[in-house]
Amino acid sequence: MRVLVTGGTGFTGKALVKRLHDAGHEPVALDYKEGVKTDEIRQWGVKVIIGSVTDAKIVREAVQGVEVIHHLAAAFRELDVPANYYHEVNVGGTRIVLDAAKDAGVRRFIYCSTCGVHGNVKNPPANEDAPIAAADYYQQTKYEAEPLVQQYGQQGLRTVIVRPAAIYGPGDPERFGMIFRRVSRGSFPIFGNGQAFYHPLYIDNFVDALMNVTQDGVGDGRTYLIADREYVTIENLVQRVAGAMDRKVKTPYFPFWPLWLAGHFFEKACKPFKIAPPIFPRRVDWYRQNRAFDISRAQQEIDYDPRVGLDEGLRATAQWGQEEGYL
Repeated sequence: MRVLVTGGTGFTGKALVKRLHDAGHEPVALDYKEGVKTDEIRQWGVKVIIGSVTDAKIVREAVQGVEVIHHLAAAFRELDVPANYYHEVNVGGTRIVLDAAKDAGVRRFIYCSTCGVHGNVKNPPANEDAPIAAADYYQQTKYEAEPLVQQYGQQGLRTVIVRPAAIYGPGDPERFGMIFRRVSRGSFPIFGNGQAFYHPLYIDNFVDALMNVTQDGVGDGRTYLIADREYVTIENLVQRVAGAMDRKVKTPYFPFWPLWLAGHFFEKACKPFKIAPPIFPRRVDWYRQNRAFDISRAQQEIDYDPRVGLDEGLRATAQWGQEEGYL
């Protein structure tokens, strides 16, 4: 079965492409740029198309002969772009892929949203019916595309929406990289009380869920939060990372609000120069916002079974980071 993976050279996309290929499918990877070791994808014999989901011509070429689309492509943590860029990619790009899918007779469309649409979870753990409280351009535009997907689902395209938690694992030096690097230095500053909840999602577990909903009739028309079994406090996560690295780490505590003010200041000060700020509001909010989710719907309806636990996943990630020279 030919399967198009948008965002296919990225961390999650590459992992999904590999699993699809190993399962005997014919994946096609579409992304706007080369990712980490993209040549590995080509060596598997997988077609790689470099182009944006905002380019209708390229998308229409990519969907030819495709039966299933996993739409993972998104504008994420882009710092030197206008605000409308997120809408152009995350909403406009999704519409372009949906239009192409409908016209090409694609059977299934799996849309990767984000758990961040629920914002700061006030009564953890949150399920799929919890209030929507998207707080930034990324979260807002990812949620804005969800009704679009549902609309096309009502027109005959079989659709599934997944809202993953914080994806991590071997193959990505960025998402948990900051945590691992600070722990490796022996000290991890905690701003606030360190008791906010954080819900990781190991890459293999997420790909398991995506493979499940690739199948006809699994999850049609539904939305699913996807995360590991366990959510932890920020302080506990830091200590678990230290354990995975066989290190001891000190966690000095500092007030939160000075960091919050600094984040907003640096974001505005750096924007005219088109340089990445040393710290920005989204990263600061990591210390105070609850991210904890109830995954029972996915367990019951799409047979989701997160088989890799937190400690095992952290050890595998640490080992990969050390072998690749990131740690």
